[in-house]
Amino acid sequence: MSGLSRRPVPRRWTPGSVLLGALLLAGAVGPLLLLGVWSLAGAWFYPALLPGEWSLRAWASALSPDTPLWAPLWGSMWVGTVTAVTATGLALPAARALNGWPGRSRAWVQSALLAPLILPAFAGVMGIQVVFIRLGLADTPAGVVAAHLIVAVPYAVAVLSATFAGYDARLEDAARTLGASRAAVWWQVTLPAVRSGVLVALLMAFLVSWSEYLLTLIVGGAQVRTLPLLLFSAVQGGDYALSGALGLVYLLPPLLGFALLAPRLRSAA
Repeated sequence: MSGLSRRPVPRRWTPGSVLLGALLLAGAVGPLLLLGVWSLAGAWFYPALLPGEWSLRAWASALSPDTPLWAPLWGSMWVGTVTAVTATGLALPAARALNGWPGRSRAWVQSALLAPLILPAFAGVMGIQVVFIRLGLADTPAGVVAAHLIVAVPYAVAVLSATFAGYDARLEDAARTLGASRAAVWWQVTLPAVRSGVLVALLMAFLVSWSEYLLTLIVGGAQVRTLPLLLFSAVQGGDYALSGALGLVYLLPPLLGFALLAPRLRSAA
């Protein structure tokens, strides 16, 4: 029997697995479809299952050159990109250093890094606002980026710590033995080995910043405009068609970012 090769067992789809897959698909696609229908609704009243009238008014309003969409969209892209790059740059050496610490010390430091995520959001934001007013960072793009870093860095450190947990530091020792400088080891050995984790950390930090509403509202005031602020304003104004269109625009950059990074993650794995 030892010379016989085992045939792969065909995967069997049970009713439970099919139902679970259908529920997951509905949970992922359903909200997008609902936003799409709302964005095309001219008139939609209860208890109708579909709009009584269809219209492109919301899209014409959202994409018009005179609409306030473009400045908040650019603001979100700028703040999110700067936050993602800065958070990942700060998290890389921190995660690398934590990887070499003993277990109990590493656990304490990781807990301290996650502390901003445990505090009540409103209390933390008001404390940040008081400090930023004294530092002159309130109502500035730099202040919004700094505030976003407070919540983005812990996520980036968590992602990169998991990446460095499977990293073999002996690769660096071998490179130094061959005469490589510390900078060469970092750029040519360490970073390529953890590239997939860096990409995930960048995406995670960008998503945290992209979706941040409360910090941007309190710290940025009316001076820093981002897409979540515009979206919440449309929802509060009761214009659900415009809210649906803005919601789809809001989802597009993260989906594009994931689509661009997914092939690189597979190749780096």
